[in-house]
Amino acid sequence: MDEPRIELPQGTLDLLILKTLSLGPQHGWAISERVQQVSSDALQVRQGSLYPSLHRLERRGWIQARWAATENNRRAKYYELTRQGQKKLAAETAAWRRLTAVVDQVLGMA
Repeated sequence: MDEPRIELPQGTLDLLILKTLSLGPQHGWAISERVQQVSSDALQVRQGSLYPSLHRLERRGWIQARWAATENNRRAKYYELTRQGQKKLAAETAAWRRLTAVVDQVLGMA
């Protein structure tokens, strides 16, 4: 029996995008595919969520975009992490780890 897909808590998609882009520039579809692949299909990022998030991250200066050709010779917008985005990723990763450790501690109460 397949595990149900997981709904992302508010703000988590931004963190996943920043992490994915820390590996190198990617276009939107590749970001979505990477998250799905790494999560063993538990997370599926829909375009209706992905692109608003990418635009928000770009407005905040955490990522930047440029047009380039894909492997299939199609034009696509490639996103990459900025220096400010790298700092935000580090801070958000630390905050996420603190939060999940505390939640795990509470859930493990006897």
